[in-house]
Amino acid sequence: MNLTIIILVVLVVLAISIVSQGLLIVQQSQTVIVERLGKYYTTLNSGVNIIIPFIDKARPMHWRYTYQLQGGDTMVRFARVNRIDLRETVYDFPKQNVITRDNVVTEINAILYFQIVDPIRAVYEIQNLPDAIEKLTQTSLRNVIGEMDLDETLTSRDTINSKLREILDEATNKWGVKVNRVELQDINPPRDIRDAMEKQMRAERDKRAQILQAEGQKEAVIRESEGKMQESINHAEGEKRAKVLRAEAEAEAQILVAKAEAEAIRQVAAAVSGSGSDPAQYLIAMRYIDTLKDINKGNNTKTVYMPYEASGVLGAVGGIKDLVKLKD
Repeated sequence: MNLTIIILVVLVVLAISIVSQGLLIVQQSQTVIVERLGKYYTTLNSGVNIIIPFIDKARPMHWRYTYQLQGGDTMVRFARVNRIDLRETVYDFPKQNVITRDNVVTEINAILYFQIVDPIRAVYEIQNLPDAIEKLTQTSLRNVIGEMDLDETLTSRDTINSKLREILDEATNKWGVKVNRVELQDINPPRDIRDAMEKQMRAERDKRAQILQAEGQKEAVIRESEGKMQESINHAEGEKRAKVLRAEAEAEAQILVAKAEAEAIRQVAAAVSGSGSDPAQYLIAMRYIDTLKDINKGNNTKTVYMPYEASGVLGAVGGIKDLVKLKD
């Protein structure tokens, strides 16, 4: 009786074990490659799947795990897994030394974002997918950097990323992998090169500062000369305007004086016309008398020479006398 119970318990446990091995639960975003008697049979999707124990087996594949330690170091571990992760995966590759076209040894590390799109090819087309991707990334990075100078490498990260992504995506396509993005984290030239670059950068900054200062001084001198020139122009324009106004004023004054003299002449002519005297002799006499007044001004003794025509003037004095009597 006890033996029968023991056999039944063993059979029940064996049945439960067989059934549990026949039920395979696959999580979301994962898949399992199943082989039946060593040959590919099917690909299990997420959810509950039934397989035949001991006949159907999951095909394992190599996978790469990255761990961040407390000191900041990164630890990489490779393992064989039965479940293939279909999500986008990030590989942080260690730093490596590459040589630029101008023979400068530079330390570079890269990050790769890829995704398995065909699990069957990822399992059967490559023996160790993570290791193959890492080695392919390293060699492709050496080839791309080897075609560029150091200065171009430091300033063309986007170009390098695009070239690497195209090369890796094309090479890994037959492995069922899609490379979505490649990023260069650090580009570290040797210490002496960095020091030389810093000196060059400092010299370039000093040069730009001196150029800007010289351009500022040049602009200031130009502005100052333009201001002086404009001041001279304004001053000349003012003097010109003042001379024009003075000339116009003198012309108007002369016109008024001429009009006044003309009016005086007309009045004199009208006054002497009835006396039979010559108005011209009268005017000449008046001019002579005014001139004699100017000569006699002052205390100095002066010798006056009278022209011969002065006799005519003296004769005109009588005419003035007659004119005055006529007015009375």
